[in-house]
Amino acid sequence: MDIGMEHGFVKAAAVTPQIKVADTVYNAEQIILGIEEAAAAGAKIIVFPELCITGYTCGDLFLQGLLLQKALDGLLMIAGRTREIEALVFVGLPLVRENKLYNVAAILYQGEIRGFVPKANIPAYAEFYESRHFEEGNRKPVEYVLKNGEEEQAVPFGTNLLFEIDAVKGLKVGCEICEDIWVADSPANSHAKAGATVIVNLSASDETVGKDEYREMLVKASSARNIAGYVYTSAGEGESTQDLVFSGHNIIAENGTVLAQSKRFANQTVYGDIDISRICHERRRMSTFRQEEDGSYRTVKITMKKEKTEISRKFSCLPFVPEDKEKRNKRCDEILSIQSFGLKKRYEHTGCKKAVIGISGGLDSTLALLVTARTFDMLSIERHNIVSVTMPCFGTTDRTYDNACKLARVLGTDLREIPIKEAVALHFEEIGHDMDNHDVTYENSQARERTQILMDVANQENALVIGTGDMSELALGWATYNGDHMSMYGVNAGVPKTLVRHLVQYYADTCGNGELKEVLLDVLDTPVSPELLPPVDGVIAQKTEDLVGPYELHDFFLYYMLRCGFEPDKIYRIACMSFVQQYEKEVVLKWLKTFYRRFFNQQFKRSCLPDGPKVGSVALSPRGDLRMPSDACGRIWLEGLENK
Repeated sequence: MDIGMEHGFVKAAAVTPQIKVADTVYNAEQIILGIEEAAAAGAKIIVFPELCITGYTCGDLFLQGLLLQKALDGLLMIAGRTREIEALVFVGLPLVRENKLYNVAAILYQGEIRGFVPKANIPAYAEFYESRHFEEGNRKPVEYVLKNGEEEQAVPFGTNLLFEIDAVKGLKVGCEICEDIWVADSPANSHAKAGATVIVNLSASDETVGKDEYREMLVKASSARNIAGYVYTSAGEGESTQDLVFSGHNIIAENGTVLAQSKRFANQTVYGDIDISRICHERRRMSTFRQEEDGSYRTVKITMKKEKTEISRKFSCLPFVPEDKEKRNKRCDEILSIQSFGLKKRYEHTGCKKAVIGISGGLDSTLALLVTARTFDMLSIERHNIVSVTMPCFGTTDRTYDNACKLARVLGTDLREIPIKEAVALHFEEIGHDMDNHDVTYENSQARERTQILMDVANQENALVIGTGDMSELALGWATYNGDHMSMYGVNAGVPKTLVRHLVQYYADTCGNGELKEVLLDVLDTPVSPELLPPVDGVIAQKTEDLVGPYELHDFFLYYMLRCGFEPDKIYRIACMSFVQQYEKEVVLKWLKTFYRRFFNQQFKRSCLPDGPKVGSVALSPRGDLRMPSDACGRIWLEGLENK
């Protein structure tokens, strides 16, 4: 777990210290302890709550000059203790400028105060009466003259400050304070447009029933809308006094996803590994995200040592499949609907009333048949208008043959058996191919014979041929060109193999306990195979994952390459982390190289794909998401893996 800053990750900490209201010395000591603990854990951005040096609930004590001076003394004490700390620290305090009081975040780095960001939106409603004490912050930064004994330091003071950390390419941090996230025109919006990839929020949000859910929603929405990381830190139980209770609800999010969240009423420190390179990739990908030059902004440069840091962030082994069962079932139902509605439109447009589908007893053709049956139900077309064709040949086993026939029968479709052994044998004789030579010609001739039959039967029946191939096979080019590669509508084209299994499982779980469920469960239990080579003792001899690699690895590679824009070295590292219990590093590397070689070499097959519905954020259609040249070279992707 030692991928670090060079891969675009930065560890952030949201810290809620134990404080005493108006005890600046005690509070400063607790903040220092929090800084040291977070820095020891590898955090490079450390955020404390709003006004934490004094406490948020000081009320009219904020008008006391003594408290304000002690708050500044506390800040200087904290800054002095950060000289050996290589982290950007955000701490809240009240600060006087030109005899006006501001609620500010002080930004510290290695003993220096690098900036003051004042709160832009001052609430004066319900339990909040900050306007009694504080002024709204200025947007364009000005110079604040900070006196420390005989020394004076000019510190930038203003909302529009960004802090650029050179150790991570693209890392710029913007700051807002509490109420700023609750307003329509949040400072975070302009920060992001000015280039901020991480927003921090120093907050003192009191707790009321249901407020935590709304607070989380705001953080997720801001990070998603601005395509940014978001570090939200709130005051905790030491702040609670009189009529208000604070829970220390800390949240770290990235582009709409919560990375870490504290337990409320516990004063916890939470850590999140924000992926800056992914944020930058997403901003480049989304043409509607417009970064703008804004002359009111000032960037403060932070030179930080680039180093490997321990990463605790988890990467799902199945990025296409939700881990939560309820969410997974909802996703499966949604995908089946997308597939069915896409096919439904094709039937409404063409006026066809029949379908032809080749069924093998495997997962992909099973899913395609289930989707077609669902579509015909929606169109009020009898299922016997679905022609299910089984075409046994040299590699067909009794198990898959029986399952194909049972499935076609129990779904009420028109089952037709068309053996192709003699036709393929005759074809071998015509082209001079030895039947004992089980090479690619031997295999692909069977696939093309099956496709020819399906197309011709479709012509006889005035029907559409429904494609069965899935997205993982398309990514690897694991399809016979102009064989199973071709159809009149590919319902599975947007579904990765790891998700196909869960869709069939969901159908089995929701169809009742009859014969359909029984056959679906047996299909799920059958090894994935094209069945193009003769079986051994009646058992499948050709297992796809032995030949091209585990689909769970390939789907992992595909997701993080296309959806997140990760480079090969980064994918290799996170795959080794995620699959540490399943695969040795050498195995991961082997199949990652296979993935890149096949992905680039087989693009020509994807450049002429049949239509098929996009169901998720990753798709391979040449008319949609992947505008990739057929002859692009994968050399630079593979070179990065050669020395592993």
